[in-house]
Amino acid sequence: MTGSARIVGAGVFTASRPGTTHWVEHLRSDNLSVGTYSVGAGGTDDQVPHSEDEVYVVTAGRAGLWTPSGAIELESGDAVFVPARQPHRFVDVSEDFAVLVVFAPPESGP
Repeated sequence: MTGSARIVGAGVFTASRPGTTHWVEHLRSDNLSVGTYSVGAGGTDDQVPHSEDEVYVVTAGRAGLWTPSGAIELESGDAVFVPARQPHRFVDVSEDFAVLVVFAPPESGP
């Protein structure tokens, strides 16, 4: 990728059915990748630890973020850093929830 790039749809909730999850990648470069992860209200987040550092920016809804050291409540406008290989998942998803996710280096895949 060279130059600037407008990222259309970044952070927009996209889970197709209540309680489901959905991932869409918007951008990939040599140094990072950006996408939106959505969890429908009441949904279960079954992600596994990634080998990349992550920054989550909450763009819609409310949920908790569980890690081995505890859980924190997140809502629209919050941002949180999760280091590579740290177990984590979203819990208690009370509203349709969407996060803009920045991986560095780029996500290597599921």
